[in-house]
Amino acid sequence: MRPALLISTMLAAMTIAAPATAKPDAMSCAAATRYSDAHRGVAVHVLDHGKIVCDTAQGGHTAPHELWSGTKSFVGIMAAAAVQDGLLTLDEPASATLIEWQGDPQKSRITIRQILSMTSGQPSVIGKPPTYRDSLDGALVADPGTRFLYGPTPMQSFGEILKRKLKAAGQSDNVLAYLARRVLDPIGLRYADWRKGIDGNPLLPQGAILTAAEWAKFGEFIRAGGTVAGKPIVDPASFAAMFKSGAVNPAYGLTWWLPHVGKAADPITAGTDIGRRAAELPADIVLAAGAGDQRLYVIPSLGLTIVRMADLDIAALMNPPKDPAKRWSDVDFLKLLKATD
Repeated sequence: MRPALLISTMLAAMTIAAPATAKPDAMSCAAATRYSDAHRGVAVHVLDHGKIVCDTAQGGHTAPHELWSGTKSFVGIMAAAAVQDGLLTLDEPASATLIEWQGDPQKSRITIRQILSMTSGQPSVIGKPPTYRDSLDGALVADPGTRFLYGPTPMQSFGEILKRKLKAAGQSDNVLAYLARRVLDPIGLRYADWRKGIDGNPLLPQGAILTAAEWAKFGEFIRAGGTVAGKPIVDPASFAAMFKSGAVNPAYGLTWWLPHVGKAADPITAGTDIGRRAAELPADIVLAAGAGDQRLYVIPSLGLTIVRMADLDIAALMNPPKDPAKRWSDVDFLKLLKATD
């Protein structure tokens, strides 16, 4: 079996075939856009097998927008590229690179896979990413591999790992330049900006600023199974691992959200209903999500890549409406768009 077909098959495993009518059209696009607009939406951008079939009339897709935690999905793909380049493996101990962890009985057992799945046991404060180096400090709050702890710290730790791996290989240790060279440039994606921390390093938990159309390019790359013109540009097995449910939190793979019931009480888990209402969705849907209900949905079985962007309302984020009808619903949005089974 050809690599691209193998990857697509793994990503779409157990997918329930959707009826031919489950496709966005002008009417469903308008309905979904109205729903998005009613929840601070600024852009809806939909591709059906690569063709634009829905776009916000107000042109919000042309304005760069913060992805917030939607940025995290780039980190897993960056790791898959590094595996293909022989820089690391997902199951190697992070302490092989982070020498600061080698004498710690807990931290010395953390693997790169656990960092990417947020089961490393590291403490985090959502919205307050530490520097790359500072992310290595502090006692663990859970034994590695036992608890899902959503937050920025693991992504920053991966940044430090990759910096050291690149430097040891005699390459530039600029992780964002690496991502651009290995993934973004080959798929033609141009980000408008990428915020940096006080250490000058790009923020990997929340730094990307893109237009909806550019984020959709990343979604199309995912829909194509991590390939460009049929050729894998990241490690196929590592790519497939991004979308495999974790034992600790079935709703999360490696930096991607999945349609399974989660076990964590973090804002993203609470803010999406793709787990609670998974039976209403294609089984192969995957999701990159950010604060304010920034969304990138990829549904390989339907050939759909869907971007939704919105203004971030901090007050609403901290105090979500008690009435469920007033909250953002991923499933209701996708149903209006005819992107469900």
